[in-house]
Amino acid sequence: MRLEFKKVRPEEDADLPLPAWQTAGAAGLDLAAGVRENLTLAPGEIVLVPTGWAMALPEGYEGQVRPRSGLALKTGLTLVNTPGTIDWDYRGEIQLPLINFGREPLTICRGDRVAQLIINKVERPQVVVVSELSVTVRGEAGFGSTSG
Repeated sequence: MRLEFKKVRPEEDADLPLPAWQTAGAAGLDLAAGVRENLTLAPGEIVLVPTGWAMALPEGYEGQVRPRSGLALKTGLTLVNTPGTIDWDYRGEIQLPLINFGREPLTICRGDRVAQLIINKVERPQVVVVSELSVTVRGEAGFGSTSG
């Protein structure tokens, strides 16, 4: 499989790093903030942060944008829609709807690694309406039904 990335603003964003895995075992490619100037988020504030990159996913794949776990734990920075889905046919800039769930203002600097991108194969099953569903031990038991 091939994953193609394109700089959205090549001259302005020449300094932004290509999304990349940080270790051989990493599942997600880190995404860096493409903010023009340092951006300070107040607690509870939401902002859409550009990355400077667009990509071409192969048909049948999706990108999931997720928080970086260490950053979320240490600062409270996360994504509003976690995970965010990027469909295979989207070719626009990858943008990150970030929120500061921390108790203190948080500054995001240009090039800070603020999220990660996971690539997954997508199955499209046939959707069928039936009159009965198969029976399981759990049945219709919902939220919290499997906790001890």
